[in-house]
Amino acid sequence: MPQVHCPRAPQPRLRALVEVAFIIFLFYSNLLMGEFNRTNGPGKRFSVAMVDIFTIKNFAIAIIAASIGYVIFEHLRKQL
Repeated sequence: MPQVHCPRAPQPRLRALVEVAFIIFLFYSNLLMGEFNRTNGPGKRFSVAMVDIFTIKNFAIAIIAASIGYVIFEHLRKQL
C-alpha cells in the first residue's frame, strides 16, 4: 500500500500572521463598503475612498481588533 504524504501544519507564527491578515482584510473591506454607502455622491472615486479609509488610526484599530479576534478564536478553538 502506498504511503500517503500529508502536508505538515503551518508554523504557528505563520498561521497567526495569515489569520490576523485575513481579519484586517475583512475590516478594511467593511470600511470601504461603508465609505461608499455613506458618501455615494456624484464624482466619488475609488481612489478617494481608499485615501479616506487608509489612515494611521484605522490601521491601529485594525491591528488591535485583529489581535483580539485572533486570541479569542484561538481560545475557542482549543476549548472545542
